[in-house]
Amino acid sequence: MGAASPKQYLKLNGKPLINHVIQVFEQCAAIDSIHVILNPDDKVWSLLSSPLHQKLQVHYCGGKTRASSVLNALNTIEEEVSENDWILVHDAARPGLSNTLLNKLLSVLKDDPVGGLLALPLADTLKRADSDQRVLKTLPRIDLWQAQTPQMFGFSTLKLALTAFKGTPTDEAEAIEAFGLQPKLVCGELRNMKVTYPQDLAVISALLDITS
Repeated sequence: MGAASPKQYLKLNGKPLINHVIQVFEQCAAIDSIHVILNPDDKVWSLLSSPLHQKLQVHYCGGKTRASSVLNALNTIEEEVSENDWILVHDAARPGLSNTLLNKLLSVLKDDPVGGLLALPLADTLKRADSDQRVLKTLPRIDLWQAQTPQMFGFSTLKLALTAFKGTPTDEAEAIEAFGLQPKLVCGELRNMKVTYPQDLAVISALLDITS
């Protein structure tokens, strides 16, 4: 992003990205608790004038990777949950998650034996490039999906899968796949895009205006 602060604290429509995310989970009756995982050296969170949320807990146990942060979080909250409780992992840089989409995910997966994630079927043609950025091959996009979050799995299953994974998974679903299970794909929305580049803030602001 090239920003002075971590992107979860960048402003979107007047408030930090992370506050948009917390609000959606706070408003969902099916969510019992919200756990914000921060870098141990985070100095920004304490300076935010954030509204109080009854469900919210903050843990300064973030790791060097997404997977290590999630595993640290699971270890931290282990005494508060049961092994079959659903855990939803969401990127703070996805402020476009809507109440409707969150409820859709919960409804589809509530009785699923594995769990799953929000995702979008790929619409664009994919190209594999060489080191000179010339096309080596066109890849068929049929059956390919772009993963989003939240990703929703049972506590014990997710913890075991992350602990057993060899290497660093790119997301929770990859660890679950390596554990021999098949997560269910639940169709997401474009507005649930991840803020990665500076122009993404303008794009998601426009999407929120259109879909609100």
